[in-house]
Amino acid sequence: MENVQRRTIDAPPELMGALLDRVAGPDDALWPVKAWPPMRFDRPLGPGASGGHGMIRYDVVEHVPGRLLRCRFDPTIGVVGEHELRIEPDGDGTAVVHVIRGRLTGAMRVLWPVAVRWLHEALLRDLLDNAERAGTGTVRRPARWSPWVRLLRRAFRGPRRVPLPRGARLAAGTLDRVDLMDAWQGTRPPGASADPAAWRTAMFGRPPRWVGALMRLRNHIPGLEPLDARKVFAPLDARADEVLFGADTRHFDLRISLFVDAESVVCSTLARPRTRRGRAYLAVVGRVHPFVVRTMLGRALRAAPPAIA
Repeated sequence: MENVQRRTIDAPPELMGALLDRVAGPDDALWPVKAWPPMRFDRPLGPGASGGHGMIRYDVVEHVPGRLLRCRFDPTIGVVGEHELRIEPDGDGTAVVHVIRGRLTGAMRVLWPVAVRWLHEALLRDLLDNAERAGTGTVRRPARWSPWVRLLRRAFRGPRRVPLPRGARLAAGTLDRVDLMDAWQGTRPPGASADPAAWRTAMFGRPPRWVGALMRLRNHIPGLEPLDARKVFAPLDARADEVLFGADTRHFDLRISLFVDAESVVCSTLARPRTRRGRAYLAVVGRVHPFVVRTMLGRALRAAPPAIA
């Protein structure tokens, strides 16, 4: 598989090269962060930096200042290969070129031609618009998303199920055995808070009425002790990037983690049964729980708490 996106811009290579060197930094003028998941790395731009955007993960393998940024995909996403963004003199202007070369594996062999390719090309056209705007002050033919891209964005916009994040250390160390465990991840909007306590309030402070109704219904099930929402959502432990809360009942133990990193918010739920009744209850709840958490996280993301200056 090879995919090439290219645009020649009426601007000097030095100017466009300077934009390339600011990618993923605080003054990045190329990446279309307002419309797409931000590009983030775990260290300054250079070989060995690890990161990506959204679900697409990669490591920097080469950075030639002003000329080239080349990254190698994490093969677990379904692409074995590399992508690069380079700056080339082109007549009196400068060509900004992005190239993907690789081999598709697993589900990506279907996802690429059906969905990922079209989202990728739409993102790159937005990036090239930014490059042209930064280089010339205007964009002659602004990119427009196709109806298919708009439909795909709506489909992929909501929270998605992920493994328990490696960074969620409080969640990973809280229960030694679980019957129910899931994690839902959403993209943290630009300018949103990085404080997990703020996200706990946004997600659970004023839940939808139907969630409250489900909780009241649950508290009337014979044989189950009522759950006090104030107790369940009171913090048990906290770190700078994670808050853990939950409760222990006669039939099961419940833990909920909110983990916030540079680009996402992840809500993880873990539950351990204490009795047969608790195991049966978790088996039933496990079918409804994903819908509830996904809905509540999506609601919190739409009304994201702002970062405090």
